[in-house]
Amino acid sequence: MRLFGSILIAFIFIVGILYPNAIFAQQQNKYLPFAEVMPQPKGGLPAIYKHITYPEIARQSGVQGKEYLLVYVDEKGNVDDVKVIKGLGAGCDQAAINGVKAVKFTPGENNGKPVKVKLSLAITFKLQ
Repeated sequence: MRLFGSILIAFIFIVGILYPNAIFAQQQNKYLPFAEVMPQPKGGLPAIYKHITYPEIARQSGVQGKEYLLVYVDEKGNVDDVKVIKGLGAGCDQAAINGVKAVKFTPGENNGKPVKVKLSLAITFKLQ
């Protein structure tokens, strides 16, 4: 057991010497869970809804409800990634993702500086 601990410490030491910025680089790419000023879609939620087409399969099946998304916005206001937290299926997941990715956001800010932030959004699909 003592030998394993010594090997592990030696491995961490060697990695630290060979790749001194590895740990710091990972922290630079992290998205904050919140910021003093949170990102907002330019044009508000209506701008997102303009880019969403109700999927025909969902319409025919009577699928409606809310999609919950986790949106990763970089320091320039671009959407880097969108993950579905709770989806409806029937094509609604992809339609919501496409709608969010089509819109530019105002970047999040901390201390007046733009930062990467992840935020949750709810997109409602309702038949009319």
